[in-house]
This record gives sequence, C-alpha cells and structure tokens, in this order.
Amino acid sequence: MSNKNLSVISYLTIFGWLYAYIKGKNQADSLLKYHLRQFFGLFLLALVFNIGITILIRIVPGVGFLSYLCGIAFLILWIFGLINAINGVEKNIPLVGKLFEDKFAFIG
Repeated sequence: MSNKNLSVISYLTIFGWLYAYIKGKNQADSLLKYHLRQFFGLFLLALVFNIGITILIRIVPGVGFLSYLCGIAFLILWIFGLINAINGVEKNIPLVGKLFEDKFAFIG
C-alpha cells in the first residue's frame, strides 16, 4: 500500500491511524509521517477540548451549545486534513496544524 493511501487512512478514526502507523512504520516517507503527526495532534486536541467542555457543562449546564460548536469546528479541521492527505500535500491543518509539525517524535 502506498504512503499516500496510508496518509488518507490515518484520518479515518484512531484505528485507521494505528493501522497506518503500524503498516507504514518501516517504509514511511515524509508525507505519511506528516499526516500521522497532524491527525494525532488533532485527535489529542479534540479529546482535551471534549473533556474540558464536559467538565464545564457539568458546572454550568447552560453552555451545552459549546459542545456542538467545538464538534463542528473539529469536523471542519478534520476535513481540511483529509483533503490535504488525499491531494498528497504536506499542508497544515488551519489554526492548529503548526503546533503539531515538530511534535510526536515517536512517529519519526
């Protein structure tokens, strides 16, 4: 399987990311490593935001709409990353992608 295909698969849930990471570990090029880092960072950021908003909603029940807004925002960011992987370009996810470029050394 090509690294471009693995880059696209890496955006399809955390299980797709694990598959792409394991399958492409020995033959990873810069494109695959880049998109593995981008999605992993986006996933962790979404997880942290989700936990934070859940705690906030428990404290202030009237702000439940924030959960929907963050969900939509992360969906849009995910779509940008997926499109970049489909096109085979190493382009940042808007707003947050720059944070993940040099992180996650275990990816490569």
